[in-house]
Amino acid sequence: MKKRLVSLVIVTCLAATMLTGCGNKNNSADKDQAVTENAASSDKSTLRINLASEPKYLDPALNTTVDGGCLAVNSFVGLFTTDKDGKVIPALAESYELSDDKLTYTFKLKENLKWSDGTELTAADFEYSWKRAADPETAADYSYLYDVFAKDKDGIIDVKAEGNTLTAKVKVPCTYFLDLLAFPTFLPVPKKAVEVADPDGKNPGAWAQEAGFVSNGAYILESWKHNENMVYVKNPNYYDAENVTVEKLEFMLSADQTAAYAAYKAGDLDFIDAVPNDETASLLNNKEFYVTDQLGTYSVVFNVNSDLFKGKTAEQASKIRQALSLLINRDYIVENVGQTGQKIATSFVPEGMADGNGGIFKSDEYDYPDKASHGYFSEEYDEKSAREEAIALLTEAGYKFDDKGMLDPSTPIAFEYVINEDTGHKAIAESIQQDWNSIGVECTIQTSEWNTFVQDRKAGAFTVARHGWSADFNDPINMLDMWTSTSGNNEAQLGKNPENKATPEWKSYDELIGKINNCTDFAERTTLLHQAEDMLMSTWAICPIYYYNDVYMMKSYVENVSVTPFAMKYFMYAKIS
Repeated sequence: MKKRLVSLVIVTCLAATMLTGCGNKNNSADKDQAVTENAASSDKSTLRINLASEPKYLDPALNTTVDGGCLAVNSFVGLFTTDKDGKVIPALAESYELSDDKLTYTFKLKENLKWSDGTELTAADFEYSWKRAADPETAADYSYLYDVFAKDKDGIIDVKAEGNTLTAKVKVPCTYFLDLLAFPTFLPVPKKAVEVADPDGKNPGAWAQEAGFVSNGAYILESWKHNENMVYVKNPNYYDAENVTVEKLEFMLSADQTAAYAAYKAGDLDFIDAVPNDETASLLNNKEFYVTDQLGTYSVVFNVNSDLFKGKTAEQASKIRQALSLLINRDYIVENVGQTGQKIATSFVPEGMADGNGGIFKSDEYDYPDKASHGYFSEEYDEKSAREEAIALLTEAGYKFDDKGMLDPSTPIAFEYVINEDTGHKAIAESIQQDWNSIGVECTIQTSEWNTFVQDRKAGAFTVARHGWSADFNDPINMLDMWTSTSGNNEAQLGKNPENKATPEWKSYDELIGKINNCTDFAERTTLLHQAEDMLMSTWAICPIYYYNDVYMMKSYVENVSVTPFAMKYFMYAKIS
C-alpha cells in the first residue's frame, strides 16, 4: 500500500511472526524535553487526529494509500481484522472451516449484523463486494489480490453466499488468505448505495464521496469539509459498539507537517502521524514520540517508458538506472537526514518478512544482488568507487565524460524528480539531487499535491519519483505481484508498453508470478519468490533506500490506539483518561 509520509525512524529487526505492539520504545524520556504536558483533552469523548491530506477514495475497494486505509478500517469491518499485536482475528466471522484439501473456506457470519443505516448485513454483501472489487470494470488497483481465488466457467471468482454462510474457493492452498480478509480491499460495501450513486458504472467510488454514506465499521462519517476536516461519529450498529468508548474522531486534513505539529503542541490535536523532519532528533527521548515496527520499503522509482531512455536498448536503459542508483549515498540519508539509524534497504521485499514456508524471506545469506554492490548494500559507502562504477556504466550506455568525470554537454542527462509534499521527502530528494549532480546530472525536484502525485505515477506521467510501499500482509508476494504488467500499482510501468525496445522483457515476470500463484509446494514457492525479486531488482527500475518504521506522536492521556506492522491505525478502542 502506498506510503505517503516519511518514517525517519530507527529500524529494528522484526520477529518472524511480525507481531508488534503500539507501546512507546523511547522509555528514557526527559520530561524537560517533552513537547507538552497538557492535561487530558477537554472532551474525553473526542479524539483529534491528523493522518495526512484528503485521500482520493473512501471506498475501501478503490483506496490504495495508507491514510485512506486507516480511514477504511475505522469505518468498515470485514470477516477478520487485525489486533494490536498484528494478529489476524475474527470480526464479523463467527467461525470458519477449511476443507481437508485446504481449498475451500466456509465462513459463518455472526447473527444480527447491520449496516449503519440499520439494514441487514448478510453473507450476500460479501459476495457482492468481493466480486465487485475483482471485476475489471471496477478498475480497482488491488483487483489482482483476488487472483488467489478459483474461478467459475465465466471467469468470476468462486465465492457464494447462502443465508448466513459464505463459501470461498482458492486455486491452491494460500497461507495468507485470512490476512487478505482483514485488508481494506476485502471489506464489504453496500450494494444499493453503490449502484444508486453510479447507475452507469462510470464512477464506482461516487457513493462514498460525501459525508453520510452507509458503512458498517465503528464510525460513520458525519461531516466532511473537503481539504479541511472530517468528523466521524460512533456507529451504534457496529457489531462491537459496546466496547467503543470514544464517541467522535475529528480529522485535520493536511499534509503540512509543521502546521500539524504546531497544533499538536498547542493541544489542538491528540495524535499526529508524522513530524517535521528537522524536529525528529529533538523528539527521540520524548515519551509521546512513538516508533513501531513496520514492514515496508522507501524507494526511488523510474518510469521505464520515459524519454530518459529513448533510443537506448533495454540493457543500456538498465545501466543508466543502475548508475543513478549507485550514486545515492544511503549512509548519508539515514545518518544525516533521518538521524535515527534506519537500516539501508538491500531489496524491495522488506527485512523480517515471512517467506510463506515457516522462515524469514530475507536472511543474512540473501542480499540483492550481493554485498559488494554499492547500490544496495552500503555498510561502508565508498563514494569514489561508486562514482567510478557509475561513470563506467553510463559510458557503456553511450554517455561521454570530460577528464574531470563530468557529463559532456553533448550527452546530457536531465529530468525531474517528483515528490509529494513532505519535509522528509524533500530532504531526501535534495540529498539524492546532490549525489546525481556530482557527475553533472541535472535533476530538478518537483513537488506535487498528494492525489495528483498518486495519479501521475499510476499513469506513468513522470520520469523519476519517490516511492514507498507498506506491506499489506506478511508474505513476499504482495511486494512482487504489484509489478505485473496488468497491475494498477505497477508505477514503474514495467511491461506496460512491450513495443518499447528500451524496456525490460516482462512476459517472463508475469508468467513467473502466475506460477507462484499456482504453486502447491511451499518450499518451491519460496524459491520462485526469490527468482521474482531477482528479476525485478535486475531492472534497476526500483531503487530501495531504507526499510520503513512507523513514527507518530500521541498524547500521554490517550491509550489503546492499535498500530500494526502494515501501518494501519485502529482508533475504535482508544481511551482518553
